[in-house]
Amino acid sequence: MLNLPIVSTFLVLCMTSLARGTGNLPNILLLLSDDQDVELHGMFPLQRTRELFASSGAQLHNVYTPTPLCCPSRASVLTGQYAHNHRTLNNSYSGGCYGSHWREKMEPQALPVLLKQQGYRTFYAGKYLNHYSGDEVPPGWDEFYGLHGNSRYYNYTLRENERNVSYMDMYLTDLLKERALSFIRNATQQEGQPFFAIIAPPAAHAPYTPAPRHAGLFANVKALRTPSFNQLVKTPLDKHWLVASSKALKQNTLATIDKYFQQRWETLLAVDEMVAELAALLDVTEAINDTYIIYTSDNGYHMGQFAQPFDKRQPYETDIRVPLLIRGPGVPVHCSLHVPISLLDLAPTILDWAGGLIPEQMNGRSIKQDLEHCHDEKLDGASYQRTLLIEYWGEGNSHTFNPKCPWQLSDNMAGCTLDADCHCQDTRNNSYACVRDFRYHMDRIYCEFQDKENFVEAYDLAQDPYQMNNLGFDMLPIERALYSLLLHNLTKCAGPACYT
Repeated sequence: MLNLPIVSTFLVLCMTSLARGTGNLPNILLLLSDDQDVELHGMFPLQRTRELFASSGAQLHNVYTPTPLCCPSRASVLTGQYAHNHRTLNNSYSGGCYGSHWREKMEPQALPVLLKQQGYRTFYAGKYLNHYSGDEVPPGWDEFYGLHGNSRYYNYTLRENERNVSYMDMYLTDLLKERALSFIRNATQQEGQPFFAIIAPPAAHAPYTPAPRHAGLFANVKALRTPSFNQLVKTPLDKHWLVASSKALKQNTLATIDKYFQQRWETLLAVDEMVAELAALLDVTEAINDTYIIYTSDNGYHMGQFAQPFDKRQPYETDIRVPLLIRGPGVPVHCSLHVPISLLDLAPTILDWAGGLIPEQMNGRSIKQDLEHCHDEKLDGASYQRTLLIEYWGEGNSHTFNPKCPWQLSDNMAGCTLDADCHCQDTRNNSYACVRDFRYHMDRIYCEFQDKENFVEAYDLAQDPYQMNNLGFDMLPIERALYSLLLHNLTKCAGPACYT
């Protein structure tokens, strides 16, 4: 039995008589946090979670979101497709976030529908897509507790199966935990029917509200001062104009960044408790060995890098690299895997575990074999050679204009807030596509922006892990042309042709 200190004696006594009933198919539990980085030590607060996977699972190190923004990334998790295929391009309704194409074309063939066809009982609790309004339960979910709109911690509404329920004072992460525990208690008694569950807590997304029991626990922590922290670019060719135009962050903005950094970590403490309690319940019900548990996030987050206060949406490791921990049947203990992975690989991997066929429209690949052969010294080196697509469409428009900041309506800026001293986090021509390149001991990223300058950014991560030196304009013409062609093909790819 797992040594998890938060399991109450009452829970143990009540649950020891329950028997698991998953037949020959495994249970699958996916925990999806919000805006949780790797580069700035975003996993540090989850001590129990890290211990759980360190002792009996795998840590995967080169894992990337296909789009560094909540709604398109979550759509990729559910469909196994890049954003240019599922057409949820950003967080706006006009950008496809819970728009008609998603509801009519994508949801009916998404992961929960496919798993129900395999005999799974399905469950969702937490943030769904940012513009989800609670009018109906999306197809494929037996139990659904979906948050209306974007992340929040108090004063929210959930679509609870057939009705909408509003809560004022219940901390959302704790409510999701209780709903998930109840589901697992019941599901582990269903003989022969495995379950698939997604729990998507709000942490560590703004407004960074920790549970009262955790408030102030990281009060002495400051945001990580990476080499790029509050660093201005030296020349206009170093970074895309949005980043290049940043001014040095003032002391009050630096203090705000530190405060938000602390609070983000504090919001994750409730998530850590949730993961530990869910794992403990699976252990008590004797289902732990028949259950895959996945922990990941939709995208990363920057805090002060290149004088950009706090957000995602940029093609840098802080924003695009995400955590991924996996344990379950066939996953070796103490596994540390560096195979390049995209979040859109989760859907085909889950279907592979569930014994289902991987649909042709999916763009990722199953990593089941990579996990099972983690310790195999003869693991094919080709597994570590892969090019991943990162794509993003800027959101700046007239609706995102903030008249309190010194920008013009015609600038099409977004995310210009007073707490960030009117540093803008986005703009319409912050649209780009990148190749994240792992080949022949190569560790690079190459990006092209869709703007009048045809701006290019490229970095050698092996030599320049903080992406300080843009090599995009110093590359040999043939090398740049090959990357450009590869990028063109990836942004037009469909089906398994997207896997390179």
